[in-house]
Amino acid sequence: MILAEDVLLLLLDDVSGKAIVDTTRLDLALSGAVMLDLATRGRVDVTGPGEPVRAGLLVVRDLTPTGDTVLDEALRRIQVMGPKKPQSALSTLGKGLRPELLHRLTSRGVLRAEQGRILGVFPTRSWPAVDVAHERRLRDALHDVLVVGRTPTHDESALIALLQAVDQVPKVLREVGIPKRELRRRAKAVAAGGFAGEAVRKAVEAVAAATAASIAAVTAAGAAGS
Repeated sequence: MILAEDVLLLLLDDVSGKAIVDTTRLDLALSGAVMLDLATRGRVDVTGPGEPVRAGLLVVRDLTPTGDTVLDEALRRIQVMGPKKPQSALSTLGKGLRPELLHRLTSRGVLRAEQGRILGVFPTRSWPAVDVAHERRLRDALHDVLVVGRTPTHDESALIALLQAVDQVPKVLREVGIPKRELRRRAKAVAAGGFAGEAVRKAVEAVAAATAASIAAVTAAGAAGS
């Protein structure tokens, strides 16, 4: 599975099939996951000093298809957009992303789609878990890294960076006997140091920061309007 599918599974409640975060955070996390996946595969990067375009912009480094339709569509969109700040690219990458990921996971038998109504009037949809084997492996891996202290893989570091960006590490890990503040500290340390390549590390930091900044901006706008 790609990183965005991992993020989606961890941010959906297995029983209710509903997201454990609001849809704004969920969509930003999924967009960030797609961007991170492309960064760790060497397809996109964030520019540094001395390049033809100014530093801090998301650019395509390699247009070679990844073989995954979601990632390849995201790569195409980034190429069409041209150099942009990672935060500005998140909304474009998020268009149609969540429904596509839900469709893929449902088609594989990992989730099932359910329809219902609130008060017998308002239609609702949910995606309860059917096959939790992959998600269980993800949670076990996160536990090993953040609780036991095992050195993370690059994929695990990227996943932790995304969950940290949307502040969901404690909720995803559930009760593990470690204070939430300490879990967040450990997650932040993993996200900052879990990548061998300097270019990938900088790209991951930029994407995670952009995701967190977008969520903060949306939260602040909501508070101002209430």
